[in-house]
Amino acid sequence: MTLVGLDDTDSRTAGMCTTYVAARVADALDAAGGAVERRLLIRLNPAVEHKTRGNAALCLETDLDPDRAFEIATRTVEEFAVDDDPRTDPGVVVAAERATTVPDAVAEFSRRALRELLTVDDAVALLDRLDYRHRGGRGRIGALAAVGAHRAFDDWTYERIAYRDLSRCGTPRDVDRESVVAAAEAAYPDAWDTIDRVEDELVCVPAAPGPILYGIRGDDPDTVQSVAAAIESEPVARAVTYRTNQGTDAHLREGTVDGVRDGRAYRVDGAVADAPETRAGGHVHFAVEDGNARLPCVAFEPTKRFRDRVRRLRVGDDVTVCGEVSDGTLKLEKFALRTPVRTESVVPTCPDCDRSMESAGRNQGYRCRDCGTTAPGRVERPVDRELETGWYEVPPCARRHVAKPLVRGGFDAPTHPER
Repeated sequence: MTLVGLDDTDSRTAGMCTTYVAARVADALDAAGGAVERRLLIRLNPAVEHKTRGNAALCLETDLDPDRAFEIATRTVEEFAVDDDPRTDPGVVVAAERATTVPDAVAEFSRRALRELLTVDDAVALLDRLDYRHRGGRGRIGALAAVGAHRAFDDWTYERIAYRDLSRCGTPRDVDRESVVAAAEAAYPDAWDTIDRVEDELVCVPAAPGPILYGIRGDDPDTVQSVAAAIESEPVARAVTYRTNQGTDAHLREGTVDGVRDGRAYRVDGAVADAPETRAGGHVHFAVEDGNARLPCVAFEPTKRFRDRVRRLRVGDDVTVCGEVSDGTLKLEKFALRTPVRTESVVPTCPDCDRSMESAGRNQGYRCRDCGTTAPGRVERPVDRELETGWYEVPPCARRHVAKPLVRGGFDAPTHPER
């Protein structure tokens, strides 16, 4: 068997899509007599600065001879990859391997590519040691990571991607809203992030330039294919179902407040250190602490109603926060309220006249001026909390590809899914 890895063929400004290039490579492999038995779409570290929006790499498993597969893949990438964007640097990797038996070093490289910042030198050193065929530039990092992904990850989801004819790229997409909403409602929760009901947004239809018409994500291939089949739209030029690590939280690692590093994503436990504050741009800031260490956190304006959940946190709440760390600040993707603060310290009330007491002087407690009653200090009063314990997440319109929707389950506390 032969594994063909591809990455970095698209552009933030000029469009194209590596998943589309992979679909065209698969067509070419098939035309050459090679059956494509596995198609993987792998989301890599979302903190990579030079990524395009989704940071996706692709792997195709075929029974075609490695030399022939390499020739076809490189020729197809040269034909379709964006070549006039200085940020685009395609890469192709071909290995005479099965996805189920790639070396441990390749699987570990895949895990690192999702959780660290790697270099081309890192990839080339391993490629040359294993004598894998490769060509291109920075895209070889993702291409090699895609080759090792099947062994690297345990949790898998699926996406059915419909592509438009290339001649239509740059024109508005013609997708019937009512058919998408109906199909999404019928298939939820097995298919998720198809629409955002509150923001009234078709999440499955991209806004960026490129050949993708829509993409349906879910837990099994039959569901995503049935949802796609129910959507009315302009003609679909081709459609592919990919097995993917999207919606799995595979990018998160366990961290501590004082141990996080930029360019990685974490799950961190701590206590809310200061009250959430809405600042310029509508972004909501607060910090968590553990001992003497503090970690700033932010919920950005595009996370919409998620910010309302964040604003309801109180100083002293025990929480778990999840997200990428950049410039020492954690960008919130989800959080769990573990142990909420249930009381607040307040000035005592006079038991006789029901008025607030006043300070009787430094370290002398409180006194009611009218009644003369005293109290030794502040008292604890129950507070009503508008936030229940459990997990909260950004809405579908703001979710990163690799972030796990709460509706998929497997979390360690009650969940409050957005849809």
